[in-house]
Amino acid sequence: MNKKKIVIVGAGPGGLATAMQLAQAGCDVTVLERRDRVGGRTSAIETEGFRFDCGPTFFLYPRVLAEIFHSVGRDLMEEVPMERLDPQYRLTFGGERGGVLDCTPDMDEMDRQIAKFSEADVGQLRRYMDDNREKLEKFRPILESPFNSPLDLLRPSLLGAAAKLHPFRSLGKELERYFSDPRLVIAFAFQAKYLGMSPFNCPSLFSILSFLEYEHGVFHPIGGCSRVSERMAEIAEELGVKIRLNEPVDSIEIQDQRVTALRTSQDRYTVDAIVVNADFADWMTKTVPNETRRRWTNEKIEKKKFSCSTFMLYLGIEGMYEDLPHHNIHISETYDRNLREIELDHVLSSDPSVYVQNACVTDPSLAPAGCSTLYVLVPVSHQSENIDWSTQADAFREKTLDQLAAIGLGDVRDRIRVEHRITPDDWVNDYAIYKGATFNLAHNLGQMLHLRPKNRFDELDGVYLVGGGTHPGSGLPVIYESSRISSRLLLEDLGISTQFIDEAAKGVPVTNGIAASLRDPAMA
Repeated sequence: MNKKKIVIVGAGPGGLATAMQLAQAGCDVTVLERRDRVGGRTSAIETEGFRFDCGPTFFLYPRVLAEIFHSVGRDLMEEVPMERLDPQYRLTFGGERGGVLDCTPDMDEMDRQIAKFSEADVGQLRRYMDDNREKLEKFRPILESPFNSPLDLLRPSLLGAAAKLHPFRSLGKELERYFSDPRLVIAFAFQAKYLGMSPFNCPSLFSILSFLEYEHGVFHPIGGCSRVSERMAEIAEELGVKIRLNEPVDSIEIQDQRVTALRTSQDRYTVDAIVVNADFADWMTKTVPNETRRRWTNEKIEKKKFSCSTFMLYLGIEGMYEDLPHHNIHISETYDRNLREIELDHVLSSDPSVYVQNACVTDPSLAPAGCSTLYVLVPVSHQSENIDWSTQADAFREKTLDQLAAIGLGDVRDRIRVEHRITPDDWVNDYAIYKGATFNLAHNLGQMLHLRPKNRFDELDGVYLVGGGTHPGSGLPVIYESSRISSRLLLEDLGISTQFIDEAAKGVPVTNGIAASLRDPAMA
């Protein structure tokens, strides 16, 4: 019996998870990756003995990936050892009121810290956690199922969840139901930035993001989040997957609205189906002829709302900031204005918020002896005619380094030994991300569920999507979930059993390391 031939375009986290599952199902799987390494935005940047995560540094809600690993006979925590962080991160607020919050899953300790911000808000975090525990249970069937048409909105699971989701309420407004101090509202709503959005424009259903951190933990994979991608690629190859690096797809062959083959500069690949893990908007506009698309034409894609981008500094420094936690977020004094400048005005802020990862306090393996790494991320507008990065990048670097003094890094310039920079232009040119929007299509109500590009792409037969540009959306846990949804659809369409995926999705056995770590933080 001939195996079904599947080509996956892109070796990002969604593509690699899909490759593992399709290979386990007995398919002949080839992954074509345009860059020289696996991982996409979840790859490593390595230079002079320093190792940085390129993109994601927060590893949240490992349950989904643990179940995918279990479906192919592996244990996530054994394959990629992880540390559960406590504190999860430090929040530093600018301005006269200021304040520092070391966020921890210890609810008693959180109440003690919250009391320093607002006595009236003590106890509200527990209420928030209880409400969102129930919301997640209602929301999970939505995250874990494909949405093919408006009729899917009438599913009993979605109708039952509607009372808890409040889709027309913003995340910021949702948090104001719990906290009176605006700093605390931001402390539990800033996670909208994981989706590249302002919490005051992001739907309230995403209040589960902060809940997931406190309930299930913030993890650091030893070697970085990029190590998860690298191990997934190794396992995929052990399962028989062929991974071709430095091999972008040049064109596709279409017959009767079905993709039958892909061409690269090195080969021609006939296929029974393809899975697109490349950036959706970039790949469609560059690879699929515009005349074959009606709903997702170049013109319509151009008019869609896209997430923010990021300005990145990867700094190898002498010594280590031992008193600085692993994750740090500085909330600027002019936070509301900063959000407006990113999403509406599309200009660079004079008072940007900044995220800093000080990973070597947890994982010294990421730097040479006597040194450490700092990963610095600043949310900025996606590509805009208002910003010329060729002339403004140097000055914005200086502004970013100035901001680091607010979290105790005033001497960082004197300690830099290695530096790498990524601007929105680099996300476009080097990483093939449409407009440099690192979090893909925005997650507003007009671009979610059946209104997002579908997991089974409905404009070409035999094409399936995984990654942040399809349902359920951006962020590693839901990207992994997109791989599970699309793998099921593809296998069902080819008449191949999905029982191994379905059985694993019922839950990882209690003997599995990840299950233990999720039950008891002390065991992680």
